[in-house]
Amino acid sequence: MATIKIVTDSSVQLTPDEIKKYQITVIPLSVMIDDTVYVDGETLTRPQFVTLMNEAKALPKTSQPPIGHFIELFDQLGEDGSSVIALHMTDAISGTVDTARQAASISKSDVTVIDTRETDRGMAFQVLTAAKMAQAGATKADVLAAIDRVRDSTKLYMAVMSLDNIVKGGRVSRVTGLISNILNMKVIFEMVDGELQVRTKGRGVKTVNKFMREIINNLSQLPHVKGIGISHVAADKVVNEFKAQLQAALPNVPVLVRETSPIIATYAGMGAFALMYYTED
Repeated sequence: MATIKIVTDSSVQLTPDEIKKYQITVIPLSVMIDDTVYVDGETLTRPQFVTLMNEAKALPKTSQPPIGHFIELFDQLGEDGSSVIALHMTDAISGTVDTARQAASISKSDVTVIDTRETDRGMAFQVLTAAKMAQAGATKADVLAAIDRVRDSTKLYMAVMSLDNIVKGGRVSRVTGLISNILNMKVIFEMVDGELQVRTKGRGVKTVNKFMREIINNLSQLPHVKGIGISHVAADKVVNEFKAQLQAALPNVPVLVRETSPIIATYAGMGAFALMYYTED
């Protein structure tokens, strides 16, 4: 009997239990650190990456999976007649979704590729929704409609302690980076239609703490918050404090705190963290 199989990339924030329980296939990206190439999640763990990034001579370079890997995976998953839905990080961060689309046009299988316009746990909300519905026997049309609803109700805010990495990686303008570095500003970005836009900035961590208090207060007044994620780059103490505040404000909403993937950590830099949540009517 034909089913729907879910694919995503390793920038996603999923626990090993979630991947196994919902039978999600994660295709890994790669990162090169001082001429050595590592495969995310296979030859490199998230804690290992932070150590290697700090010791690296230059900013690590990330790369999406080769098109051949996508074609092979799609063909294999659809061999039994199953349809494939592949959900990938926003094309503003990586060309992964474009490569997946090229592969889908070549694959023998029925493949639908989705630009989630998110990444990390923000992307995971869509992936988990799709995977749960697929397991329950939902139609492809219903799964795709649900993905759209989750995407439209997802918010992602990222606090960056230093713009060195994100500027070197070309993810924000060099002018913004220069101003921030000179004035020792901390910057909070919001993901808007797949692109990072500056939401607020100010000197010192007080700006970040004030913004987070406002977000937590707003969240406590929102109906139907379904999930919250906090991902970070070696910022355990800070994010665990925010987790405690969130759990006190929304005791019935699950809050997942984990280190982010090497792909996101490369550009976010040390001490960065992101808060992501979604609501459901």
